[in-house]
Order: sequence, then C-alpha cells, then structure tokens
Amino acid sequence: MKKIAFKTLGCRLNQYETDALASRFHSGSYQIVNYNEDADIYVVNTCTVTNQSDQKSRQTINQARKQNEDALVVVTGCMANNYKESLLESKAIDYVVDNERKASIFSIVEKHFRGESADPEGFDKDLFSYDAAYKTFHTRSMIKIQDGCDNFCTFCIIPKVRGRATSRPAKEVYNNIREVIDYGFKEIVITGVNIGRYNDGETNFEQLIENILELPGDFRLRISSIEPDGFTDHFFELFAHPKLTPHLHLCLQSGSETILLKMRRMYTARQFRNMAIKLQSIYPDFNLTTDIIVGFPGETEEDFEQTVEMAKELAISHIHTFKYSVRTGTRAERMPDQISEKLKNSRSEIIRKLSEENKRAYYSQMIGKEQRMLIERIGSEGIARGYGENYIPIRVKGKNLVKNQFVDVIISGLHEGKELETTAVLK
Repeated sequence: MKKIAFKTLGCRLNQYETDALASRFHSGSYQIVNYNEDADIYVVNTCTVTNQSDQKSRQTINQARKQNEDALVVVTGCMANNYKESLLESKAIDYVVDNERKASIFSIVEKHFRGESADPEGFDKDLFSYDAAYKTFHTRSMIKIQDGCDNFCTFCIIPKVRGRATSRPAKEVYNNIREVIDYGFKEIVITGVNIGRYNDGETNFEQLIENILELPGDFRLRISSIEPDGFTDHFFELFAHPKLTPHLHLCLQSGSETILLKMRRMYTARQFRNMAIKLQSIYPDFNLTTDIIVGFPGETEEDFEQTVEMAKELAISHIHTFKYSVRTGTRAERMPDQISEKLKNSRSEIIRKLSEENKRAYYSQMIGKEQRMLIERIGSEGIARGYGENYIPIRVKGKNLVKNQFVDVIISGLHEGKELETTAVLK
C-alpha cells in the first residue's frame, strides 16, 4: 500500500478539492499520511493570491522533495496555472496539474506507477467531476457549487488561474450533499470563487440555498466567502431557517468608495454597510466577518480611516487582513502611487488590533447565550472543541462527548489561550 500525503494552501475551494482527491486515493487503497511524514506521493494544492502565497507554496514543494528524494511530487492549484512553465522546469516536481484537470490526479498517479504515459495535458478538462468526499481533513464537508470569476478586479489574477465563472448543475450539488450527509457529515459549507453569482438555468444562488435547506437530514448549512451584491429580501429571510447558520464572511476589501472603484469591485461600501446593518437588525447576534486589503495603490490616510471606521461601526468580529500584493499582469500593477511596505505593515497592524478588539467584544456579548456546538475534536484532557452556529470557537467539558456530535451549550466565558475561545457548559 503506497503512502500519499496532501498539503492544501489557500481557500476553501482548494480544501474541497483536496478532500475529494484524498477520498479517491483512500478508496483506491492508498494510505493517507501527514505531510511531514515519509510518503511515496506528495500532492501540493497551491495558492498564488499573494507573493506570500507563492513563497509558502514553493517552500511546501521543496519540503516534500527533502523528505523523500524518490517520492512522486504532484503540484496543482492556482500556482500551477500561474507559473506552469517555471514549475515544469523544477527538478523538485514530477507533475504539474492545472486546476481544470485537478480531478484527474488519481488517474495520473495510477498511470505513472503502471509505467504508462501520464501527461496531464492528455486528460480532459473538468471542474466538477469530483466524487463526494467521505475521507476529509475536516469535520465540515465543503461542497463546490461554482468555479471561476468574471469580475476582473484590478488587483486579482483569479480569472487567469481559475478561468471564467462556471456553475455546477444544481442536481449535482443536491446529490453531493445527500451523499455527504449519508456519510455522516453534519455541517455543509457552500464554496466557490464567486458563489453569489451562481446560476443554473432558473436556479440562482438564493433558490439553490433554499432548496438545500429543504433536503432531509440532521445538518446545518454554512455559506462561505461571498460578495455583497445583488441580493433580494428573500436572501435575508433565509437565515430564519434553523439549518442556515447566522454567519457570513462578507467581502469588503475597503471602506473607501474611491478605492473600491480603483479595485473595480462590483459593489459599493454603502451596499456593504446596508447589507450588514440589515442582517444585524433582523438577527441581533449575527456574526459578520470579512476580508480587508490595506495599502492598495493610491490609498490615502482618509481612505484607510474610512475602512477603519466601517469595521468599528459594524463590529466585524474577524478581519482577514491582506497587505496589497502586486500581481504581474494586473491593472493595479501599473497604477501610480504604490504604497511602501512600511506603511502597509503599519496599517495592517492597526486592522489586526481592531479585529482582535471586535472579536473579544463579540464573544463577550455571547456570554449567557445558547449555541448548538458541533464537536470537532476532543483533547487528552477531556475538553471538546468545536464551533457554534454563529461560528464562534467553543470549548466544553462533559461526559460521553464524541467527535462530530451536536451538543447544546451555554456560553459561560472567555478562554485566553493561543487563540481567543469561548468556554461553555452543557445545557
């Protein structure tokens, strides 16, 4: 039995695809091991959204070769699309598989070990031919509903490395979810590049979510990163359904209308604010998280302050902070008034501190309130950890707790560990 190790960098879409690949190899009698262990095959699912992502991806690839000089190293993901030629020249890599052929990696590896031609270019492009993942690295099951993007933001290379927007047939989405529920998964996470633009015939994103919520089974549904454009009142009403979690990672990037225009985002800061306020007014404990880019070309102190003020006003509980990173071939690369790294670092630190303050305030307001916690792991000390429906980390101690079990708890306080968590008691 050959040993195979996977390493995933970047987004939840990559996580979904790695989970599906791992399941396929597991069913094909391969032994899945940790990435830092000796393996016969290493699969690196890369990210290229920033310069730091590129650097981390290259380090991860080199780590595989150092661990086993004779291992088969397969590189896939967005970096494989962005730097295909240079990766093909690397002696540390055996196969470079672009995103469009990622689902064929099992067949490529099988052909390789049979001594047959395994050129990835010989396989058909297919974005959605992944089997339902039963062997995953997460308690939650990611479900891919869409790939690619048509927005062409001035800083982004996603349309280059993921292609144009394509939606998965709705029937395939429902079948995928039914399968993973049958496998025992209790939390489903909808993912893609630009999921709000999902469209399959008469089924748009809102209708897709409504239909998923009506599927039978004891599960809850979480929507991953989404942009604040084009939603009707019906979308807000869906969060009243007990299966839909009251949490959104709603992309902001900047609170300045000027910077959003330069970024060529398809929404305004006003739209973001209105959507956030509406959600929080209907559902007072609604958890809003976001992404912010600091140091975009031309970002003035006034622009940055508008971002800070919006994050404060809306009490965004977690902010994934990015320093603007030049991507070759984008329009932002050619923009004047590029911001120094020193200023990017200082602005990034301000946002990170604000994020921590907001997180602490949000967790504190949840003390005394009920959450339905999904247990993800149980430590040796008998403390179970997982997340509530509002996507807050919870730790609780009790008898007969098992992984992948829903338990009703009451938030009792805060735990000051490596990362801020909430503590809870069983209801």
